[in-house]
Amino acid sequence: MTPDELREFCLALPQATETFPFDESTSVFKTSGNGKIFALSDLGASAFSVSLKCDPDESVALRSAYPQITPGYHLNKKHWITIDLGGAGAGAVPDDLVEQLITDSHRLVRPKVRRPAQSSG
Repeated sequence: MTPDELREFCLALPQATETFPFDESTSVFKTSGNGKIFALSDLGASAFSVSLKCDPDESVALRSAYPQITPGYHLNKKHWITIDLGGAGAGAVPDDLVEQLITDSHRLVRPKVRRPAQSSG
């Protein structure tokens, strides 16, 4: 996955926005409904990676299956993972898994949609 593909995928999710609260190079992807972060990446870094919110149990399994997936860099290690996207070959994390993890991260933070109360009429 390239930096452009990562940005495009993140911004295609519902209510996704890109902000730069830390510096001009670190993209922070949030949901506009509640402003919660679902992905962070320095898209221009030589060591290209993305940090994502993740279910704690799933993150343990992912880290044991993929050496490129580590506890979240400068984030809560229980709830965040960082994926090294710079690798290629047999050990690389597949793009479809990265996309699924981005979608899962977005799902974890997106605003909950309230269902309208049903009338008893």
